[in-house]
Amino acid sequence: MRALDAETVHRLLDWPLLVAALERAHRGPAPEAAHIVRDEPGGGGNSFVTLVGWQRGRVIAVKMVGVFPGNLARTPPEPSVQGLVAVFDATTGAPRLVADGAAMTFRKTAADSALGAQLLAREDARVLLVVGAGGLAPHVMAAHRAVRPGIDRVLVWNRGRPRAEALVAAARAQGIPAELAPELDAAVAAADVISCVTMATEPLVKGSCLKPGAHLDLIGAWRGDMREADDTALARSRLFVDTRSGMETNGEIARAVASGAIGLGHVQGDLYDLCSGRVAGRRSGGEITCFKNIGGAHLDLFTAEALSARFDASAPDCPPLRSS
Repeated sequence: MRALDAETVHRLLDWPLLVAALERAHRGPAPEAAHIVRDEPGGGGNSFVTLVGWQRGRVIAVKMVGVFPGNLARTPPEPSVQGLVAVFDATTGAPRLVADGAAMTFRKTAADSALGAQLLAREDARVLLVVGAGGLAPHVMAAHRAVRPGIDRVLVWNRGRPRAEALVAAARAQGIPAELAPELDAAVAAADVISCVTMATEPLVKGSCLKPGAHLDLIGAWRGDMREADDTALARSRLFVDTRSGMETNGEIARAVASGAIGLGHVQGDLYDLCSGRVAGRRSGGEITCFKNIGGAHLDLFTAEALSARFDASAPDCPPLRSS
């Protein structure tokens, strides 16, 4: 069994490969999946998440990660999501590899949203707005540009200006045409693709600002008390999710349903529907689309399976965890 560090995970799972792997996986059967969340005893805002995915005869993947939002404020900063992903042979139960959980989460989450954009965003999209400047933001930026290479302007908005400036500087150093967005409403109105990667508990994106043809990608709001876009944004959009599992308790959708702005029937389909062709994606250039990235153990399994296959094909020089 081998241990793959974050650098190796990012190197092996390039965006075109991983997005294509997720698309193929969503044309097949859904694996069995379980999702367990434990909040910090006594409060404190931290949590530990265990996700198990089992695709019979192929792969078992178990992700174990801590979600500690305050880590970014530490000196030095630490990722807010840290942990491990373990991959097992589903025929024998033998462990195959273990990989850095934060890198796997970044890769899986960004590729999930990029697949949504590939299926729903306008092909001629040129302006990308990234709302939020945490650890996931640069990966989302790169993944969206991989599926929409025509993007030649990247706007960044964050509540804290210094972190937004740091993200812009890092992106420019890599040749990405990034710039600071000083005012969120104006940036939303200018963007073809808006990707939100925040911990917001109240809406940031106003639906009244979305222009015809815009694509809204909502990644945060994984708890029931969170929200990144207002009722108008969801009501104006043709709404899709990556998975229907858990959408009733997801803050983004559940709060809009509770307010009466939409019903659960407003959700047009999930990635299985889109990738199999059961439901059409974008139908016109002026249509506003929205993709809610809910996540789930099945996506971690698909990502782990892609990593395992890529690892086997490339046989990189990774340090052994133990002999097996």
